[in-house]
Amino acid sequence: MNAFVQKGISAHLIPMNPDFISKEGLDTFFDVDTLLISLPPRLTKNEPGFYVKQIEAVIQEINQSRIRDIIFISSTGIYPELNRIVVENDVKTPEESESPEMVAAENLLTALRPDRNVTILRLGGLLGYNRIPGKYVQGKKDMTTGSIPVNYIHRDDAVGIITTILESGIVNETFNIVSPIHTTRREVYETSCAQFDWEAPTFIEPIEKPDFKVISGEKLNQHYKYDFKFPDPLQFYYSLEDVGA
Repeated sequence: MNAFVQKGISAHLIPMNPDFISKEGLDTFFDVDTLLISLPPRLTKNEPGFYVKQIEAVIQEINQSRIRDIIFISSTGIYPELNRIVVENDVKTPEESESPEMVAAENLLTALRPDRNVTILRLGGLLGYNRIPGKYVQGKKDMTTGSIPVNYIHRDDAVGIITTILESGIVNETFNIVSPIHTTRREVYETSCAQFDWEAPTFIEPIEKPDFKVISGEKLNQHYKYDFKFPDPLQFYYSLEDVGA
């Protein structure tokens, strides 16, 4: 929180478990026209239903506020591996999803329409600065997923797209947010390992071709004009220190 304060941002630390532990500061926090919700689900660490209850608690406060525009940060991890190009309408219900709780949370928020404008942003794998793909696989042997296309987004572009939406106007739509180029994991891993002189992983051809998905970001282009700073994951900007914070 100190990092926000140092940048002149009014910051609030409001714990949830899963409801708000205290009402202190909530009136001030929700006294805004626009709310951006970026709440990591941590689905493997919490009991089932925990994330949905958190979103329900947020919605309860929204309903008592003057908020009219909402952006919810979701994830392309909700899509199953369909072995094809995937678009927003491929997952609309929890039953269709690889992450039912996240889609349930999306649907709770979109139910606020039309009284409020709600945009859902399904972000691809968030990389850039100290989030370096090669860091997580350096030295690994005989990986079988090298041919899978990636669905990444650089942090600067994620921020840029959100800023563009805020400036242009929030619409009642769901958008995939991914870089337009989908190179292979092998190329991404080897390139980022070489950048930092790490031992690159090795790859073998699996007996069966691994399942994949290619996330389409075309719908965003139909509503907003945005030029990617890093359209190609092979050219993402990285740093061992989080200098972009």
